[in-house]
Amino acid sequence: MKQVINTVNAPAPIGPYNQAILANGFLYVSGQIAINPETNQLVTESVEKETKQVLDNLQAILSEAGFTFNDVIKSTIFLSDMSLFPVVNELYGTRFTGDYPARETVAVAGLPKGVNVEISVIATKG
Repeated sequence: MKQVINTVNAPAPIGPYNQAILANGFLYVSGQIAINPETNQLVTESVEKETKQVLDNLQAILSEAGFTFNDVIKSTIFLSDMSLFPVVNELYGTRFTGDYPARETVAVAGLPKGVNVEISVIATKG
């Protein structure tokens, strides 16, 4: 059975998808970018603020489904430039305690709305 997860505490999808899907005990969270859900505006002052907003959006979706970052088993980080990796990696690491999830980080030619960071996650209880 598939359950759609959406929260007003994260940005509404900008296309034909949902914030997350819960299926067979796994939560699949769509890639999040730095849109502030309160203003619907991009947070672009710095890569630090952008990354923090992305992580806040992920946390809101995880929380809506009853999960935390410690339930994340897999994540994917997309960057506009690999030179951003050290800053994003440091902030990313602050959201986890205990065992870290599996992860890949890739630099891509472009991201939605011209952002620098997008992160998606898969979580499960167990």
